[in-house]
Amino acid sequence: MATVARPESTEVVGEYRAYLLKPDGHILRRFDLVCDDDDAAKVRAKQLVDGHDVELWQRDQKIATFKHRK
Repeated sequence: MATVARPESTEVVGEYRAYLLKPDGHILRRFDLVCDDDDAAKVRAKQLVDGHDVELWQRDQKIATFKHRK
């Protein structure tokens, strides 16, 4: 039986989802993000705030909420 070794330099990146929310809290649009870590994902998700609140999730964990300014 052969064994497959993972290269040591393999980096695992995170898959995130950013949700634009309607005023009633329902999802208007979803964006799939691939980022190195939570901080990088927060930067990208915050850029999506344009008249709508944005929630950032990784799997079933909410990472952050960004509110639009009224």
